[in-house]
Amino acid sequence: MSEHHTYKKIEMVGSSTESIEDAIDNALSECNKSIDNMDWFEVVETRGHIVNGAVGHFQVTLKIGFRIESS
Repeated sequence: MSEHHTYKKIEMVGSSTESIEDAIDNALSECNKSIDNMDWFEVVETRGHIVNGAVGHFQVTLKIGFRIESS
C-alpha cells in the first residue's frame, strides 16, 4: 500500500450453503457491483446455522478495504 493513498473500510456479510470460501466470494462479488478500487479484506467473524445436526449455512463477516478514488 502506497503512503499517499487513503482507504475506507466497510463491513459486509456473505452467506453460502456450500463453504466459508463461497460465503467470502459471495460477499466480495456483491460488493464489487457498487464499490470500486477494492484492495483487501479481513475476516472478522465466522458463524453458521445448524439444520438437523449439520451445517445449513455458513456466514462470514468481512471488512473490505477500498482506495478512495481521488487519493
